Amino acid sequence: MSTQFAALPLSFDACYRAASGRDRRWDGRFYLGVTSTGIYCRPSCPARKPKPANCRFFPSAAACVAAGFRACKRCRPDALPGSRDWDHRSDLVARAVRGIRDGAIDVGGVTGLASSLAVSERHLRRILLDEIGATPIQLARTRRAHAARILIEQTDLSLTDVAFAAGFGSVRQFGDTMRDEFGMAPSAIARRAGQDAPAAGATGDGGDDDDGRPGPESREWPTVTLRLQTRAPFDAQATRSFLAAHAIPGRDMIGAGTADLPSATAPTSHAIDVPGGTARATISWADVPAVAEQLPGTLGIPVMLALPSLADTMPAIQIVRRMLDLDADPAQLADAFAGDPILGPLVAARPGLRLPGARDPHEFALATVLGQQVSLAAARTLQGRLVAEFAEPGGHAELGFSGRVDVSRIAAETPESLQSTLRITGARAATLRGLAGALERGLDIGQGADRERARAELIALRGIGPWTVELIAMRALGDPDAYPAGDLILRRALGVAGAKAAEAAAEAWRPFRGYATQYLWADFLAHAAAGGASPATSNPPKDTKDTP
Repeated sequence: MSTQFAALPLSFDACYRAASGRDRRWDGRFYLGVTSTGIYCRPSCPARKPKPANCRFFPSAAACVAAGFRACKRCRPDALPGSRDWDHRSDLVARAVRGIRDGAIDVGGVTGLASSLAVSERHLRRILLDEIGATPIQLARTRRAHAARILIEQTDLSLTDVAFAAGFGSVRQFGDTMRDEFGMAPSAIARRAGQDAPAAGATGDGGDDDDGRPGPESREWPTVTLRLQTRAPFDAQATRSFLAAHAIPGRDMIGAGTADLPSATAPTSHAIDVPGGTARATISWADVPAVAEQLPGTLGIPVMLALPSLADTMPAIQIVRRMLDLDADPAQLADAFAGDPILGPLVAARPGLRLPGARDPHEFALATVLGQQVSLAAARTLQGRLVAEFAEPGGHAELGFSGRVDVSRIAAETPESLQSTLRITGARAATLRGLAGALERGLDIGQGADRERARAELIALRGIGPWTVELIAMRALGDPDAYPAGDLILRRALGVAGAKAAEAAAEAWRPFRGYATQYLWADFLAHAAAGGASPATSNPPKDTKDTP
């Protein structure tokens, strides 16, 4: 009756029941193609559901397009945020999907992606066709087309600028792909820049206005302002607080706020490393409704990007999505934890809590080593020194940010020099240098990495223990099942004495132990703060390997 793929989360009958019930929880996790109309839809599409004989179900929008279907104009399946269903998997297909999502094909083509995965192009194409129903090129084309539609609708960029900002190689390729995906030319897509987001601008001095809101940018830096879609609910206050608590001097700016704009909703700005240099992403938290005011479905997070060039738009958007965990599925998490006596009440009390990712895996790994066995405030100070001393050229003073940390320079330093420069212990300096050397030699800790191999290579480094490894897995590798069982706050939240007991308590939370950790941390620290205590930061317990 229907072409099926191994990646589908449900059987044909279960998919049809979910689509017949217009169940929003499955939006983005599979798609419905209707053979009688040639249209593909979300499961929740309000249109009358077709007969089972006319239905085909697909694990991705790209698979729908590859099979000859076009996006429904009523339910707009192309407007959905991405899916994290692939993130808990560590197999080759999942790593390939994450790489394509992060723009690997835009940078190195299919050849580069296949090489990074240590397989041939032919094998990569075959396994993606078998499991997803689309080739690497088709997945990349769909990604670009959906990005282009957002830029058309939400900005006043010309269609030519949209084409290159979305990663297309030519205007002709752009037009052909948009017709294949949506059944219409780019010029036929309605522009709604005045409704969904302020129009893009490019004037001013790049500073912040006195009210704490982001100021206009330099004429030399193109800006793109848009709303990045995510599934509701989204706990903006908790996410902003997390970013503020982990802000690195020289790489993040946290608005202080004014009487008219409280600090809890003041904008934050963050350095974003893109192929063209260092960009700036400014998030307007005041424009995100509170969780209690959010409607079911999706909502937009207002972000303004100041970019070295428009070609850096898509890489910047993907980094911001990763930082804010905008591809999370709160309904999926709520279902996973609903019956758990510990997590169930926490998730119900804090709907929409996210698991923020690292903007740059190397920066995060080095920062984590500097944060071992010190307070969060002390860690920020050390991380700021690292940026001040070892930032790569490419930062922009006009935007107020330094470039990313130069790993090769750190690896070339002696432990004694690092100890003196950063004012850290000799053992920690040796660990920092050892990690930098491993990264320079090719240790892969990015989203598309082999997670088990990365863990094994990290744990083999002197001064790096399980806590550090799992934090890197959680934020840099993007593993939603990463679990720092030895974490002191986590153990206190669970009321257990050791890592083994913490491991046993979390077995039922797989494959989302990372989210469980985030909920436990948030709940414990909130209760400690409410009780007037000064809680310890989320740092590791005394561990011989995590303590240089």
